[in-house]
Amino acid sequence: MTELELCGRTALVTGGAQGLGKKFAEYLTAAGATVVIADLQDDKGKEVSDAVGGTFVHLDVTDDASWEAAVAQAVSESNGLDILVNNAGIEVASLFMNLDADVARKIFDVNVVGTSLGIKHAFRAMGPGGAAGKGGVVINISSVSATIAFPALSQYSASKSAVDRITRIAAMESGKLGLGVRVNCIYPGLIPNEMGAGLADELTAMGLFESPEAAVGQVVELTPSGRLASEDDIAEALVFLASDRSSFVNGIGLPVDGGMGM
Repeated sequence: MTELELCGRTALVTGGAQGLGKKFAEYLTAAGATVVIADLQDDKGKEVSDAVGGTFVHLDVTDDASWEAAVAQAVSESNGLDILVNNAGIEVASLFMNLDADVARKIFDVNVVGTSLGIKHAFRAMGPGGAAGKGGVVINISSVSATIAFPALSQYSASKSAVDRITRIAAMESGKLGLGVRVNCIYPGLIPNEMGAGLADELTAMGLFESPEAAVGQVVELTPSGRLASEDDIAEALVFLASDRSSFVNGIGLPVDGGMGM
């Protein structure tokens, strides 16, 4: 990461109150950006925004009006919007035999509809005539599970595959309409954070692995780099995609998975 390469830019990070979103906020801030944390968790979100010297906006990514208000607040309080990180997402493991339709719909509502609404309001704000109006960058967070057949993750994997398709179509639309907004996505590998540990426990409870350690071992065995991903690995890639170093990188999915999804 080049120090202060994002100086003068404003980034909005959804799901920024914890996990990867919090790490993204730290890295974007270190690169010089002003960061707006957007989350449903007001207390945690404000703690992160205070820690990085940014601001907080309440956001339900599944609600159109919530997006409109959050983006307007972010632009007003931070003097623009240059980077949107569509990070908010949920992961619920389930075998097909136990599939709950309401849970499946919730996964798609957050991961697919939420990402789509983020692109909508970023385009409106960043494009010519928008409240920010200088173009910018949208980075969507997909998953290595979009590229592999891992058991019990059917709905999550499908939703993250959709994020890839959405990314490419959004990049094309932006180009055709002259919005000046690049759109890319990242496929993170499995990270040993709270979400990753929870998944290992769920898979074990379903009888797919003998223990959480065995589940993690299977992931490592499938990964040429021989280890799990770290939040820092993903955040480094994010800063690259947000910066001018990737100025001709558009409409792509960048695997940061140690080769697991190749």
